[in-house]
Amino acid sequence: MAPDLTKKPTILRLGIAGLGQAAASMLSEILTHTGIQVTAAADLRREARERFVGDFGGESYERVEDLCRSPKVDAVYIATPHQFHAQHAVAALESGKHVLLEKPMALTLEDCDAMIEAAERRGLTLLVGRGSHGFDAPVLKMREIILSGELGRPAMIHTWHYGDFLYRPRTSEELDTRLGGGVIFNQGPHQIDTVRLLGGGRVRSVRAMTGIWDPARRSEGAFTAYVEFVDGMPATIVYSGYDHFDTDEFHGWIGTYGLPKKPDHHGEARKKLTALARSPEEEAALKASYGYGGTRRREEPAAGAGLTPHHIHWGITLVSCEKGEMRQSLDGIFIYGEEGKREIPVPKGRGVRGGVIDEFYDAIVKDRDLLRDGRWEKATLEVCLAILESARERREVFLKHQVPTRD
Repeated sequence: MAPDLTKKPTILRLGIAGLGQAAASMLSEILTHTGIQVTAAADLRREARERFVGDFGGESYERVEDLCRSPKVDAVYIATPHQFHAQHAVAALESGKHVLLEKPMALTLEDCDAMIEAAERRGLTLLVGRGSHGFDAPVLKMREIILSGELGRPAMIHTWHYGDFLYRPRTSEELDTRLGGGVIFNQGPHQIDTVRLLGGGRVRSVRAMTGIWDPARRSEGAFTAYVEFVDGMPATIVYSGYDHFDTDEFHGWIGTYGLPKKPDHHGEARKKLTALARSPEEEAALKASYGYGGTRRREEPAAGAGLTPHHIHWGITLVSCEKGEMRQSLDGIFIYGEEGKREIPVPKGRGVRGGVIDEFYDAIVKDRDLLRDGRWEKATLEVCLAILESARERREVFLKHQVPTRD
């Protein structure tokens, strides 16, 4: 039974589709929002469903489609494997449920269109990109400065991230590009959202190369992309997940989530994976241990802690404007202007993923516009697909479905 969309709830009843690692991280922050109640979950694993019922007393389902039909669910957070995003999002939307969807939005533009059409036809909220680093507070502050004209027009953007993505525990599908594996679909949206948000949103063309440097992990682990916006402004995006260099070295070994990390830890993820998982089956089991009800947790700030010691960041982003340049600092942004260097403090956000949860709730309950709706994320996926196509065919790829940022 679909909910009555003419009545705006003050308590949003949320169902969780997929109780893996993403949901384990997200749940702890969802529970800190006073306007959201977790009422149901779906997962193929019986033990995960039983643990959920024991913790929350809600409904549990083996099939996502059954969860979507529950009258006790107003919205669905979809954290199933990438190749099922479109199927499960459309099922939720056609059942009258709002959707918060993990990145990537889908694996094809046609699947994105199906989601957008279903959401717009039914007047539902579709928010994609849980905590995309393109919407971190310092990035939003840089966008604010660009829009103010204080430094003149933006002229060039560069963003780089080096880390250990490829050597965290992975399932076989996470190492299969056809199923949305590798760094292009998983990590690329963070950087693409960043440069699009700062560059006005509309990309004209992409020229890229990708790297598969480990024969045991046959999906893209690195890429370099030259992006040109419709006004001719260039941007470069560089990513490597091969656990050699780490751009957190540039942040004084403060990690992505604003917490201190061990200096000079290069290669530790690779060594740990080798020690703990000697077969694909052992690696899949290790990955599962980080999911809901598992025995391991990623190093992130405690849920409900509110302010992290420093800002969340994603590598280094440098924006060149006509009258100066700027980049993130640990506690705000640095501006390199005509009068020298200065730092602008930026207030910390509400935890790692609090911002996206607030945005989702406010769009449904308070009718506030989304910064990152389905059309925005379709355009981000188009850049991901263009990176793969350009690298494969060794040519510049021109884009057709770009949308501008919302001022």
